[in-house]
Amino acid sequence: MLILKNARVLDVNHEHDSARYSIAVDGDRIREITREPVSVDGAQVVDLDGKTVMPGLIDCHAHVIASVAHLGNNGRLPNTFAVLRAVPILSGMLNRGFTTVRDAGGADYALSRAIEEGVIAGPRLFVAGKALSQTGGHGDFRERFDNSDPDPCGCHRNLGAIGRIVDGVDEVRKAVREEMRAGAHHIKIMASGGVASPTDPIGNLQFSVDEVTAIVEEAASHQTYVMAHAYTGKAIARVVKLGVRTIEHGNLIDNEAADVMAEYGAFAVPTLVTYDAMSKVGAKAGVSEGALAKNENVRIQGLKALALLKRHGVKMGLGTDLLGDMHQFQSDELSIRADILGAFETICQATSIGAEIVGMQGRLGVIAADAFADLLVVDGDPVKDISLLTGQGEHILGILKNGQWVRQSLL
Repeated sequence: MLILKNARVLDVNHEHDSARYSIAVDGDRIREITREPVSVDGAQVVDLDGKTVMPGLIDCHAHVIASVAHLGNNGRLPNTFAVLRAVPILSGMLNRGFTTVRDAGGADYALSRAIEEGVIAGPRLFVAGKALSQTGGHGDFRERFDNSDPDPCGCHRNLGAIGRIVDGVDEVRKAVREEMRAGAHHIKIMASGGVASPTDPIGNLQFSVDEVTAIVEEAASHQTYVMAHAYTGKAIARVVKLGVRTIEHGNLIDNEAADVMAEYGAFAVPTLVTYDAMSKVGAKAGVSEGALAKNENVRIQGLKALALLKRHGVKMGLGTDLLGDMHQFQSDELSIRADILGAFETICQATSIGAEIVGMQGRLGVIAADAFADLLVVDGDPVKDISLLTGQGEHILGILKNGQWVRQSLL
């Protein structure tokens, strides 16, 4: 038993609460949160003296296997090398206070299980397996005259590749079934063109109506949902109407598409920091000139999209979508959003709304009885100073995941 006493609590239910609480942690869960003193024989007691306790952060769009900025090259890494390079990426995320991550393509069940069993350190990991892309879509990283085998089937797993190529209703149905059989928690599709892929303009619509419908139906049959990479309003509205639950990026969204998202209850997961990081270090990291040009086009629009989504009442989770050495900028997503939406709303997006997205509402992203004890201890108030959550976790004094200390500094 662990008791954190004299704690100031910050979560979706405690915005302006300066009261001191005791938080009792029993095993991997919070047993109670109370203003009354808690005394349990044999318990470890930590007096926080007014420091802030908040839920662990949730990154709803990451590629933990993407250790190389050029995704085509990442897919060519030997399997063992691809996995070993993911280990420090995962550890870095956890030490920045991200106790949960939803992978958007590449990470597999084995990586998630290795974290669960304590083989490697990392956040709890919800995985999509391989993202699904049509030929010539955002998951097809071959250059125009490259006719090599793009790793098209579930029977061959190129672990560094974030996606696989499938075409036609029968193929996409089988692909969903294969990814679910392999341990995916959700399904990812590429529904529009993208920045990092070489042959698909951002405005492209990808997958037919029948293909998207089949993917959504198969995912629902497996009691899960579909997340979709999509930039333009047309691409977004199209797939949301077909049953896609979360829209990734969405930088070029318009009012009509935002209305559709609000009507259907779809979530948005903007990933603003990836464009910011790519504009700073992308060229040095080997990103092509064509990709950098597309990146700049969507970077500014992404900031405007955040305000538009808020006006239409669309729920937003926090995502980062970083690649290679750019993973170090993960926490900057918080400060980018806080400048537009305010710190408290940003923190809620990175905690309680993230928990909704991964299907763990009430169990993650809040400080409440029976929630998992994924907690951060911060010396100060992140609502007043969001930079306390940025960098590499330097200002986070303590990190608990599943009720176990990941880091315990100066406590």
